Amino acid sequence: MALALVTSGLLFMTLARGERSQHGTLIVSLGGRLSPLSLPRERAAPVAVDLEGSLKTSDGSPLPRVARLEVGLPQQGVLSTLGLPTCTRRKLVVTSSADALEACRAALVGHGRVDLTVRVPHQAAFEIHTHLLAFNARIDGSRAVLLHAYTSHPPLAVVLPFVIGHGSGRFATTLAANLPVLGGWARVARFKMILWRRYAYRGRRRSYLSASCPIPRRFTAGFFSFARIAYTLADGRLASTAIARSCRAR
Repeated sequence: MALALVTSGLLFMTLARGERSQHGTLIVSLGGRLSPLSLPRERAAPVAVDLEGSLKTSDGSPLPRVARLEVGLPQQGVLSTLGLPTCTRRKLVVTSSADALEACRAALVGHGRVDLTVRVPHQAAFEIHTHLLAFNARIDGSRAVLLHAYTSHPPLAVVLPFVIGHGSGRFATTLAANLPVLGGWARVARFKMILWRRYAYRGRRRSYLSASCPIPRRFTAGFFSFARIAYTLADGRLASTAIARSCRAR
């Protein structure tokens, strides 16, 4: 994907904010950043990806149930798991965050949070705030990320398997998961996820995520399609939005 030249400070400010789109009464928001912003032109360097998203309704109506969630990452990014230890779902089921780390710390690739809105018949809606841990995994031979969400109030532990796949166009890497595990009572309201891991393999330092800033040499800065999030709702509707971010070449 070619990077477009950033022509003004105003555009930089626009790219720094999140984006949102509206689908009927449902509003999908996505924000995030890449760190560091200064990257090589011709080779990939270690980076951290910070994503934050939310769902809300414009009229205050209940959130719809999300059946599938897919995150797209940019074409010039590299997701590498060579030599990185893996974790299994069996090790994470019915565990606290501390127990999950004890079992799979070597496979840790990120952390964050997920907030759920819960609506139980004949009760007022309430929120559950969970701590999120991300672990490198393999599912049926495919690379994957296991997201472990935990809260002690009320006691709840959920493991969400995201399979890593190949996208198309601007977003070449995808992380996708079906969410029937959340059942009919919980709705995804907000999330924040930071993916980042440096590790050693066969005497070499490696990074879980890497990226470059491949702009022409006559330019020093540009912007690129950074991330996309797509929710498939239980009724079959698709709600999505995408964001762009800037980078500086070195």
